Amino acid sequence: VQLQASGGGLVQAGGSLRLSCVASGITFSDYATGWFRQAPGKEREFVAAISWSGGEIYYADSVKGRFTISRAIADNTLYLQMNTLKPEDTADYYCAARSSRFRSASSVLSDYNVWGQGTLVTVSS
Repeated sequence: VQLQASGGGLVQAGGSLRLSCVASGITFSDYATGWFRQAPGKEREFVAAISWSGGEIYYADSVKGRFTISRAIADNTLYLQMNTLKPEDTADYYCAARSSRFRSASSVLSDYNVWGQGTLVTVSS
């Protein structure tokens, strides 16, 4: 099982980026998935999560109204659309999947057992 995140980069404050996470070995429609981020010197924190059905979605308060999590089932890809970016959004962003036994969305880092590598997002002021 492997998750491959991409799409990070350097953007000015107020700009947008879309992160992608492609899965191999699992089918996203069978798994609850999420995005987390880790800024330099800080702990990894929750950003957004979606249940296996797509019917349950959660966002961190800090990104609500600006970020959107979604999936393209046919492409087995998880997305994070990030709009109105702020310098405090600068971090490594990670996609993750829960065990197939647990299909609800979760904001808890320890609920996820498959992680992709990070993709760096840098927002300049």
